[in-house]
Amino acid sequence: MTTSSTAIFIPFMTRELRMAGPSLYYGMNALSHNVIMADRKKLKSANGLYLGSTGSGKSFAAKREIINVFLTIPKDRIIIVDPMGEYAPLVRRLGGQVVEIAPGSPSHINPMDIQLDLDDDESPLSMKADFLLSLCELVVGGKDGLQPIEKTVIDRCVRLIYRDMALGIGDGKPPLLQDLYEELLKQPEPEARRVATALELYCTGSLNLFNHQTNVKLTSHIVCIVLKGLGENLRKIAMHVTNDFVTSAVNVNFHSGVSTWCYFDEFHILLRDALTASYFVAVWKMLRKKGCVPSALTQNVKDLLASREIEAILDNTDFMILLSQAQSDRAILAKQLGISEHQLSYITHSNSGEGLLFYGDVTIPFVDRFPRGEIYNLLTTRPEDLKNEAKTE
Repeated sequence: MTTSSTAIFIPFMTRELRMAGPSLYYGMNALSHNVIMADRKKLKSANGLYLGSTGSGKSFAAKREIINVFLTIPKDRIIIVDPMGEYAPLVRRLGGQVVEIAPGSPSHINPMDIQLDLDDDESPLSMKADFLLSLCELVVGGKDGLQPIEKTVIDRCVRLIYRDMALGIGDGKPPLLQDLYEELLKQPEPEARRVATALELYCTGSLNLFNHQTNVKLTSHIVCIVLKGLGENLRKIAMHVTNDFVTSAVNVNFHSGVSTWCYFDEFHILLRDALTASYFVAVWKMLRKKGCVPSALTQNVKDLLASREIEAILDNTDFMILLSQAQSDRAILAKQLGISEHQLSYITHSNSGEGLLFYGDVTIPFVDRFPRGEIYNLLTTRPEDLKNEAKTE
């Protein structure tokens, strides 16, 4: 058969994505049925988003990529922030490290940790002050967040409690959250006492799990930090603290010449408070400069467009997996990403594992049919699959 004759079997507008080198498998082209192989590190920004409604296969797709990274690029590190404990079975099966952060757990992360010895463009103290401001906003709560005077006294106290460490005085250990609490109590402003009172629960009260020196060492090739078993408010704080801890680990890896793949599930939780959203946006931009390939997963597309600042997450993302979307979210994405009506059909009432892949300026509809078996059981979170697995055991 001639070339012109065979051409009628191939859609005219089909685009392919099959890169050489250490590229990863992302399913099959829904039009041509050719495999999709891509290397996120070759993008201008390797940052990625997995967007889809509940049950669309977001975490399955992310775990699929995690396995491929683990097997294909053994020198890279993988860190997962897992609010619901969905990734822990896979990480254990791969021989990785699972760290559980919860009341009563022996594992602790100190939110006051700081890296003063790394040669960075950003000031470590300024970054830590921004982080602690956003942490205090979560702790204080309220619709309007921190007031200007409260921000001023927190910033002042942060600089005071790190002064000795910055000057090389003392034992070199970072301060604890209680040190910030006690420094706030010394300040003359009533606003300082208000913030200190809010912090008390997390320093000397029943939720003091973040008032300890860090004893978690990320020694494994793949690490999962589980935040399951926490109440909603404490989980939000735990996610924020853990994200800062992960960012520090990425920085250490970068200075050792190692790339890190990071996965932040349910990250929309951090976009609902102004300062935490602002801090996450800054981290999102910074990670790509540190040899990191970060991915964020959410079902809440609207939270990505809550402000122009948060929209910067989309602006600094060149890789996206779009799975089945609710009608209102489809309209938002179509406008924001320039998705055509035909392309929208691939994320409209689509099956799990079907959607659109965005790689730079390439948009490809994909399908990913994964055979049932041991690996599938490690990846799935569908209740019916887990129920069937339990019956066969």
